[in-house]
Amino acid sequence: MTSRCKVKLTTDSWDFKAPFHITGYTFTEAELLHVAIEVDGAIGNGEAAGVYYRNETGESMTAQIESILPVIEQGVSRDDLRRLLPAGGARNAVDCALWDLEAKLNRKSIWELTGIEPGVTQSVMTVSIDTPETMARNAALVDSSKIKVKLDGKLALERIRAVCAARPDAEIIVDVNQGWTFKQLLELAPQFKDLGVAMIEQPLPRGGDEELEDYDPPLTLCADESCLDTTEFEQAARRYQMINIKLDKTGGLTEALDLAAMARAKGIELMVGNMVGTSLSMAPGYVVAQLCRFVDLDGALFLKRDRSHPMSFVGGIISPPDSGLWG
Repeated sequence: MTSRCKVKLTTDSWDFKAPFHITGYTFTEAELLHVAIEVDGAIGNGEAAGVYYRNETGESMTAQIESILPVIEQGVSRDDLRRLLPAGGARNAVDCALWDLEAKLNRKSIWELTGIEPGVTQSVMTVSIDTPETMARNAALVDSSKIKVKLDGKLALERIRAVCAARPDAEIIVDVNQGWTFKQLLELAPQFKDLGVAMIEQPLPRGGDEELEDYDPPLTLCADESCLDTTEFEQAARRYQMINIKLDKTGGLTEALDLAAMARAKGIELMVGNMVGTSLSMAPGYVVAQLCRFVDLDGALFLKRDRSHPMSFVGGIISPPDSGLWG
């Protein structure tokens, strides 16, 4: 448990370099919550974008934290926090700030605190929804051998064929963001496998994927919206072969590591993702990335600016977070 502390909450809008399109949404800016917790001159930092499909905003996340601010300021542990706040962006920002604070107070790295060893980490780079021709051109420009392609229910086969033709050298995964029906999945999955696609993420809507329990897919299916935190793991494990862990969903690194342990114990593969954010959001996800088959931590690259001490992305290879940034 931390000693009595000072907490500062800040919400800022961060512009995207270009509009970003996924199923049912177009993003032009990210409203990010920044939490700074200070004890004895040491400051721990955390950041959250929130879960957009659960209508989390900077204002709503701030209000959640303010509702328990006196408790946090008296000193709170990460386990206490899980009892005080529900999973989501607000808890994520505070939890990650507490990890960073512990590292600074004890003069230890996040690797020493977690017992996880950092290694070479390659992120997928994301191609958003557009015309097949534009997506192919964008894929050709991606500086990585791993590509994540956003799709919806329209022109899915045409779009993925164009991308695969443009990047025959790349390992390609697909994110449908709940955009298909089960009939579409049955029709498209074998064709995607034939094209060399390695994985399909969240093809069906959250709450509408029960048919997957009796389905033997030709390629790996990954749960995103269908597995928010540890409470939803058992159901997701009956329907998917992989879980995409996002810290805004789990409510922080603490819960994320517990979810990763549950999945690994059951032989379920892992991916780590993000809701877009600066390098401060990507840094805790980098810890989870060491346990994952696929890594999707390119969120900071969509923004026009980044925080001080940013992580670098060269050829898809992500640098570990600098201690001046987090951890």
